[in-house]
Amino acid sequence: MQFIKALNKIKISAYAVCLCLVLLNISLHASAIYVGPNHPIKTIKEGLQNVRPGDSLIVDGGHYSEGNLIIQQTMVFTGINHPVLDGKSQFEILTISGKNIVVSGITFINCGKSVTKDFASIKCIDAENIRIENNKIENSYFGIHISNTSQIHIKNNWIAGQAESEQTSGNGIHLWKCNHALIENNHISGHRDGIYFEFVTESSILHNYSTENVRYGLHFMFSHKDYYANNTFIKNGAGVAVMYSHEVTMESNHFENNWGASSYGILLKDISDSWIFGNTFDQNTIGIHMEGSSRMVIEKNRFKENGWALKVQASCNDIQFQHNNFIGNTFDVATNGSNVLSRFSQNYWDKYEGYDRTKDGFGDIPYHPVSMYSMIVEQNPNALILLRSILIATLDKAEKAIPSLTPENLVDIQPKIIPNKL
Repeated sequence: MQFIKALNKIKISAYAVCLCLVLLNISLHASAIYVGPNHPIKTIKEGLQNVRPGDSLIVDGGHYSEGNLIIQQTMVFTGINHPVLDGKSQFEILTISGKNIVVSGITFINCGKSVTKDFASIKCIDAENIRIENNKIENSYFGIHISNTSQIHIKNNWIAGQAESEQTSGNGIHLWKCNHALIENNHISGHRDGIYFEFVTESSILHNYSTENVRYGLHFMFSHKDYYANNTFIKNGAGVAVMYSHEVTMESNHFENNWGASSYGILLKDISDSWIFGNTFDQNTIGIHMEGSSRMVIEKNRFKENGWALKVQASCNDIQFQHNNFIGNTFDVATNGSNVLSRFSQNYWDKYEGYDRTKDGFGDIPYHPVSMYSMIVEQNPNALILLRSILIATLDKAEKAIPSLTPENLVDIQPKIIPNKL
């Protein structure tokens, strides 16, 4: 896993150098063409007709509504003095296809909406070496929609939608069939998914803030060898969903207040050979829900004040939980079967009531983190009404003394006496 982490960082650095070289190449050969109310060229479409490969088209402050604008050659498309491009709720605003294109400093508003055409404020198709940065996007169907493109850098964009349901909204940043993408420092809210990856490989998602999206803050489908770190996911339908993917590294992210009947910090479905390290899960309905997953390491995470810290379905295999801290959760671990093929080791559990006579920092008796009550709730959710009752507390004490319902082999054989240093 350390090797994967190091490799991902090398890839990010190499990709950043590549993008710098692209921008340097553009600047060495560029002419600047200005567009605006106080310039000879008044419209962006007229400006685009005068651009040669490598030029910069600089859009001065003003309000522009010119339908769908199309860029198909190497250029820098940038704004000064806060220009606004308005789609009037009818048009896709900007469509890109080509190599070595930069879009920056523009405000896009009122993109058209269509459930059949996937309108976006910025759409990129069949492209390479694309940089989209420092833009503001408001009231869009899709904010930024990228397909069949390699080497993309999406940075410092503020994207806000007004999603009302999954069926009538698009994603904030949407990538399909892409590779070597770097998504960083964006603020995304009010969409179906904040960030969506489908068939995206060898890409990174860093330092983004995704909140109040209808479905997921971040969603992976069939995307492999990706890395996401230091992102914040707050008050989404669910934090992150990783499905049908492998070799995904999830490090130092923060998941908070993702509440709802089917809400999670992370949902893992049919994922393998991945690593979850150093994340914080605070006050989510479920910290991590996993099913059909295998060969994973989950370590040095903090689970605090969640409904369930972990739900590990019996379909999971070869999952190692180690050096995590579980504090103030209603349920630490729940499962739906007695056959558990995962391992727990050296975690801190605030509900542990054992002792440490040997003074080695570990409890002398193993800890069973699954309570009898959590097994009952798993099979009958209505039983939650008995939460914190004297009857349930008594039954849980009896179950710990003479286990009968809880899985005997779901046990931390070396529970920590004090919290792990994370």
